Amino acid sequence: MPAGGRGRPGAERTLTALAASALALLAAAAAIAWLARERRRLRRRLDAATSELQRMQSAFGRFAPEAVVDRIVARGEAGAAERREVTVLFADLFGFTALGETLPPEALVALLNDYFGRMSRVIEQHRGEVSKFIGDGLMAVFGAHAPNPWQVNDAVHAALAMQAALAEHNAARAAAGGPALRVGIGIHSGPAVAGVLGGRALMEFTVIGGTVNLAARVESLTRVHDAGILVTDAVRARLDPRFRLQAMAPTAVRGVAEPVATWAVLGWEEDAASA
Repeated sequence: MPAGGRGRPGAERTLTALAASALALLAAAAAIAWLARERRRLRRRLDAATSELQRMQSAFGRFAPEAVVDRIVARGEAGAAERREVTVLFADLFGFTALGETLPPEALVALLNDYFGRMSRVIEQHRGEVSKFIGDGLMAVFGAHAPNPWQVNDAVHAALAMQAALAEHNAARAAAGGPALRVGIGIHSGPAVAGVLGGRALMEFTVIGGTVNLAARVESLTRVHDAGILVTDAVRARLDPRFRLQAMAPTAVRGVAEPVATWAVLGWEEDAASA
């Protein structure tokens, strides 16, 4: 055995251990580098998502209740459209054009903002959502975001509460010498397509379809029948029997082949009992 041969196995073990340590260090360095790259990638995605969220809230939040925006953002359904069973409510002020001719534009805007604010709060209290304001009118939807088996009752209760809120507001307006406001409300229920419409600068959540069109036509019939609230047969069929209704004569409306049967809502039985 050559001199010094006894030390070779120990040196080989040392070299092997050093090589293993070096490999471990390289693996650790590679892992750290991968984690750093992954962290940068996730940061970029998070920044992009935050920017998109801020853009949606900025563009969409002005045209829909905060709760609606939050649900849409949480569910990531912006841009999606779904067919759903909804109840649509249209409300329009009687004689507003004539009233507008007697008031300066600034007073008119203040009046409308106050009125819309009051009506929106009532609608939200009854699980509805204001979809849009149309001149001096508004459109609200019940059951658009989640199934609501009570949506028809909610909509009619909301309509009665809107009339009550307006009567209370009119009392204050009369005390200040202002003219009374009167609103006509039409309600219809059925299938519609619900989704977000618009572009990057302007978006709104709404529903589209024949149900919406007929609800708007029924609202226009409130002037024909001189009624505060009108509902269709589709609403009446699902309505709590404690609502007091009065049948109106079937009336032809634009875009509908057969005359439309409607019912005037006179009140809620328990309200009458407690009066």
